Amino acid sequence: MTHADIDIRLGARIRAERESRGWSLTDLAARAQVSRAMIHKVERGDSSPTANLLGKLSGAFGLSMSTLLARAEAAGGALLRRDDQPVWTDPETGYIRRQVSPKSEMPLDLVQVTLPGGKEVAMPASAYAFIRQMIWVLEGVLVFVEGDVRHELHPGDCLHLGAPEDCVFRNEGHPPCTYVVAVLRDG
Repeated sequence: MTHADIDIRLGARIRAERESRGWSLTDLAARAQVSRAMIHKVERGDSSPTANLLGKLSGAFGLSMSTLLARAEAAGGALLRRDDQPVWTDPETGYIRRQVSPKSEMPLDLVQVTLPGGKEVAMPASAYAFIRQMIWVLEGVLVFVEGDVRHELHPGDCLHLGAPEDCVFRNEGHPPCTYVVAVLRDG
């Protein structure tokens, strides 16, 4: 699947989520605190959403970013082979998100992320309001800022996130950092 295909599917999913709630573009823009014009471009597939924008939109829908992306990308079946795992790249940072777990009724999603050196991704607390998650670092060093608390995670380290707060995923080094996010959805 190409980046353009993913953008079109993601835009259609965002529109479907908005319309299923009976919201106008203006309603969603107000709830997500983003511009109506940006949402319109994303829904048409004319613009690749950033990770931060997806976090705001998913929070407005009461979904995790993982759930929103899985609804747009994932195919069914108990086995999801690596070559078939949906991959999404944040156009702003080059952050690469791979949906590892197959689509299922389980309330658990596994996501592998590669964050390029010198980059960071900020996420609003609303993106975490309906989930619990852990971060497990595989390679590199991840600095995770949770509210006012700074965590420096090295390979093998695993962090259970606390209550939803604005947070930042940051790679202060040069080599990429790869980590797994285990997301447990509440309901």
